[in-house]
Amino acid sequence: MNKQTTILVVDDEQTIREVVQRYLELEGFSVIQAGTGTEALEVLQSHSADLIVLDIMLPGIDGFAITRKLRNPADYAPLSINGDVPIIFLTARTDEVDRIMGFEIGADDYIVKPFSPRELVARVKAVIRRSSVGVTNSEAPINYDNLYLDPRSRTVAVDTSLISLTAKEFDLLWFLARHPHQVFSRSQLLDNVWGYEFYGDESTVTVHVRRLREKIEPDPAKPLYIQTVWGIGYKFEVPLTTTE
Repeated sequence: MNKQTTILVVDDEQTIREVVQRYLELEGFSVIQAGTGTEALEVLQSHSADLIVLDIMLPGIDGFAITRKLRNPADYAPLSINGDVPIIFLTARTDEVDRIMGFEIGADDYIVKPFSPRELVARVKAVIRRSSVGVTNSEAPINYDNLYLDPRSRTVAVDTSLISLTAKEFDLLWFLARHPHQVFSRSQLLDNVWGYEFYGDESTVTVHVRRLREKIEPDPAKPLYIQTVWGIGYKFEVPLTTTE
């Protein structure tokens, strides 16, 4: 793995930070640490990170609040990262509602403690791989009516207005848009977009679809692009253009 790939590990337990750092460094990653939410935000003002391993229950600012800040352009502007930096929650909170909330606010993965360090490393590699090479530079942009997707810059625009998407949100939208009219089950989307066996349930796909609809659809309750096929999954439809 490229030495320049930097991981920020945020956890209030020093032992966990040191174990995670040791395993990540054995795989060639550069690792920086923070023990609190406040310290993490301070670190990100002067250091760039390619991925963040983030505990939820932190002193002061918790992991959910940090993620919301990182996904809000007005909040992450002073930081040395992009708002779509991949985030993996590493937490003792096992409730499904916490996992769903994590995905709703923009997490890319969710790992429950106690955890296997080797599994964590595998997840980190998978998320980085999907974030960096989810699409190739040879693929041309897609323009459907008022929706524009550019895989080279990983940008999305609706009516010429740029839309901020997380890395996983872009990958999911790009995959669906490249296969218009084709129906995919949630498990198929997990296989093709997440690219590895997902620990948890398929609700993460539902959460990501809902977030995409809120960002790109004129009326998320009546979606034009990402449509539900009841009992099966989702498909991408190209809206019909009416002529006067």
